[in-house]
Amino acid sequence: TAAKAAPTGPSTAVAVVDRDPHSRANILRFLDSSLKFLPNPHDCERPKPYVPPNPYRTPSYYPQAPHPVFNTPEIFTKFDTDTLFFIFYYQQATYQQYLAARELKKQSWRYHKKYLTWFQRHDTPKVTTDEYEQGTYIYFDYETGWIQRIKQEFVFKYLYLEDELSV
Repeated sequence: TAAKAAPTGPSTAVAVVDRDPHSRANILRFLDSSLKFLPNPHDCERPKPYVPPNPYRTPSYYPQAPHPVFNTPEIFTKFDTDTLFFIFYYQQATYQQYLAARELKKQSWRYHKKYLTWFQRHDTPKVTTDEYEQGTYIYFDYETGWIQRIKQEFVFKYLYLEDELSV
């Protein structure tokens, strides 16, 4: 049997699908469709805490203020490290952030002012000078994974060490 030729012309607009994903037509089509989902510049900014302009009055049987126990340093000794990191990064400019930072320092975490993250020695530094130390560190990755990662051969310059907070 002979194959029938498909009619062509302006009255028969049929989309031709190219099965090769590496063809020029497919690559251009993929690029065009990806432009619809470009990230905004605001996507890389840290979310700001929500403060309602006109907060709704809740019934008195709901808590109207944070519980006073969260103002006592003793409770922070019972929190796990992830909770302390959460409080530090999401309760900014509060007494609770200060208490969380203080507890993290007690657990040998050190805050790096340049990278705005917490580091902890994984082992004894290989190089130690008056200006820096170099070695393997664990750091808390709050931006891409909310996870502790290992950084080898990291140079921790004392210039960037937050040391105003006493333990």
